[in-house]
Amino acid sequence: MNKKILSGLFLLLAFAAHAQISLDSVFVLPDSVKPFSLDGMYAAMLEYHPVVKQAYLLNETARQEIRMARGAFDPKVQADLNIKEFKDKEYYNKFKTSLSIPTWFPLDPKIGFERNTGQFIDPENVIGTAMDNSQLTTGVSLPLGRGLFTDDRRAALKQAKLFTKLAEAEQIKLVNKILLEAAKDYWQWYFSYYNYRLLSRSTDIATEIFRRVKLDASFGEASAIDTVQAKITLQQRLVERQESYLEFLNSGIRISIYLWNNAGYPVQLPVDVAPVLSPTESQLLSTQTLNELIFLAKQNHPELVKLRTKIDQLEIERKLASEYLKPRLDLNYNFINQPLMTNGTFNSISVGKDYKFGLDFSMPLFLRKERAKLALTKVKIQSTQWEQSQAEREILNQINIVYNQIVNTNQILRQQTDVAENYTRLLQAELINLENGESDLFKINVQQEKLIQAQSKLLKLKAEYEKMKATMYWAAGVRNLNYNANQD
Repeated sequence: MNKKILSGLFLLLAFAAHAQISLDSVFVLPDSVKPFSLDGMYAAMLEYHPVVKQAYLLNETARQEIRMARGAFDPKVQADLNIKEFKDKEYYNKFKTSLSIPTWFPLDPKIGFERNTGQFIDPENVIGTAMDNSQLTTGVSLPLGRGLFTDDRRAALKQAKLFTKLAEAEQIKLVNKILLEAAKDYWQWYFSYYNYRLLSRSTDIATEIFRRVKLDASFGEASAIDTVQAKITLQQRLVERQESYLEFLNSGIRISIYLWNNAGYPVQLPVDVAPVLSPTESQLLSTQTLNELIFLAKQNHPELVKLRTKIDQLEIERKLASEYLKPRLDLNYNFINQPLMTNGTFNSISVGKDYKFGLDFSMPLFLRKERAKLALTKVKIQSTQWEQSQAEREILNQINIVYNQIVNTNQILRQQTDVAENYTRLLQAELINLENGESDLFKINVQQEKLIQAQSKLLKLKAEYEKMKATMYWAAGVRNLNYNANQD
C-alpha cells in the first residue's frame, strides 16, 4: 500500500478498533430500550405465572384436608321410624332419635329420645310408665381400652395438619424449580442479547472497512486482494451476526414462556426491553453466605421438610398401631329421664337408678394383623430416616459442588478478562505496526477476530456464572431471589 492509502486506512482502522476495544460500550443501552431485571421477571412470575398459581393451590388443598378430617368430630343426628299397621291394627310405632357430640377426648356425650306404641311391640321396647310412652336419655360413651389415648379420627386430624407442611414444602419446591428454569433462560437471553450487540458492532465496522477499501480500489489506491480480504471479513461477521441473531430471537421466545398478565393470558416479551446485570449480582458469594445457605438447607429444604413430616406422620401411624394391640373395651352409660323428663320437668340425677348400661369387649387372640401393622410402620420409619440422612448429605454435597464451580468460574472470569485486555493490547500494537508500514489488513483482521472471540467468551462466562448462583440457591432450597431479601 502507498502512504496515502496507508494513512487513510490506518485512521479508519484506528477508529474502528477503538470502538471495538471497549466491551463496556456494548452494555450502554439506548434511551428507547428499558432494562428488564431478573427480579422484575420474578415479581411478575410470582403473581401471574400459572405454575406458581397452581402451586399456591396446594395450601387450599391442605386446608380442605384438615376440614375433612375435622368432619369426624361433627355432631351427628340420627333418627329411626318404624310403623306397622295391618287390618286396622297398629302393630307398632317406634320412633328413636339421638344427638351425639364427638370430642377430642373420647368421652362422647349423647342425647336420645324414644317413643314406642302399638299392640305388638317387643317387651324390651315397652317404655312402661313413661309419660306418653316416651323417654329421654342422656349419657356418655367411653373407650377404656383401645381408643382411649388415640383413635382413627384423632390420628386422621393430626396427619391432615401435617399435610399442611407437606403442601408448603411441595409449593416451595415447585416455585423454586420454575424460578431456576426462568433464571437459566434469563441469563441465556442476557448472553444472546449482548453477544448479538457485540457482533452487530463488529459487522458495522467490517462493513465500513469494506466500503472504504472498495472505494480506494476503484480509484486504484488499493489492490484487488485487499478488497477480497475485506469482503471475506465482512461475510464472516455477517454469518456470525446472523447465528447470534437466531439465538437472540429464540432466547427471547423462551423468556416469554414466563410472562403472563393479571387476566391469565400469555404476554410476549417486548422488543424495547433488555436484560441487565446489577453490580451486586456479579459479586462472588462469600464463605459466610455458603455457611448460611447450608444452615438454611438443613432447616428448610423442601425435600428434608417433606421427609421429616413423613416421619411425623408415620409416628402417628405407629402410635395408632400400638393402640390396636389393646383390647377393645367400650363403656356406655345413659340416664333415663334424668335429669330432664320428656314433659320438660327436671329431676335430680341418681346414679344406679333408671339407666341403660352397656359394655363391649373384643380382642383377637393372636393379634397377628395388629403386630404386623406395627412392625411394618416401624420399618417404614427406619427406611424414611435413612432416606432423610442420604438426602441431606446429597443436598449439602450439591451445595458445595456448585459453590466450588462458582469460585472456579470466578477465577476463570478474571483470567478471561485479562485475556480480552491482552488481545486489546495486541490489536493496539498491530495498529502501531500498520502505521510504521510493518503490518497489513490481514493481520489487523486476525487480531480483531481474536478480540471478538475473547469478548464473546467473557459474556458467556458472565451468564454461566449467574446460572450457577441461581443453581446454588435452588440446591439450598432457597427461593431464587436476591439473597438479602430472603433473610428479611
